[in-house]
Amino acid sequence: MWDPTVYRRFGAERSRPFADLLARVGAETPRAVVDLGCGPGELTADLARRWPGARVTGLDSSPEMITKAAALGARADFRVADVRAWRPGPDDDVVISNAVLQWVPGHQDLLRRWVRELPAGAWLAIQVPGNFDAPSHRALRELAATGPWAGRIGDLLREAPVDDAPGYAQVLTAAGATVDAWETTYVHLLPAEPAAEHPVLRWMEGTALRPVRAALDDPAWQEFRAALGDRLAAAYPARDGLVTFPFRRIFVVATTPKETAP
Repeated sequence: MWDPTVYRRFGAERSRPFADLLARVGAETPRAVVDLGCGPGELTADLARRWPGARVTGLDSSPEMITKAAALGARADFRVADVRAWRPGPDDDVVISNAVLQWVPGHQDLLRRWVRELPAGAWLAIQVPGNFDAPSHRALRELAATGPWAGRIGDLLREAPVDDAPGYAQVLTAAGATVDAWETTYVHLLPAEPAAEHPVLRWMEGTALRPVRAALDDPAWQEFRAALGDRLAAAYPARDGLVTFPFRRIFVVATTPKETAP
């Protein structure tokens, strides 16, 4: 289960990659725009404002997220759907997938299929986190593989669920698309309050820790959470009231081949 309130923590930091991704999409008057994994919907509303003449749809597998999104009153249609089952329509000229595909094993096959099925000249823009080798995620995997946790959550965490930018570029160019791919490391400066929980722990609760929380009862979760917090505090010490949290992200913007004149 996704918790929209927890996910919205550090909202400004989480939304910046979306804006950077969208800035490289050159569509002018798309007929339809689809946001795959729209979450609580605020960023989908940005799509509706950018392209006021387009039909905008936000899809997410979480009913809790879709409920929050629908309450925004944005000019968009929000629906519960599984990204793995989604297929492009004939007028889906822009497809956005922001911080979603890391949850989908084998998503490279989805990208190939989408390029084949999207209309000519369509834009496909994806962003995934590339920080799975960061101290935060190494600490998470190491703790999950120890002691009582090994048999309960050790298999839930994957070491490398995404490609790097060259890997995605190769997948999509081989499928026939024109590709712009890049990577960015954001340096987030997270406030550290003396009596508060470590901010990287609070960040991870919104995303990476979700499957762990779902697998543990309340006492076990609190024990695991406390142990991870200690490891994160050692890996990301606070200085001058701030925790420096580098976060690598991977971006790809692809366009499908345009129709050629007969």
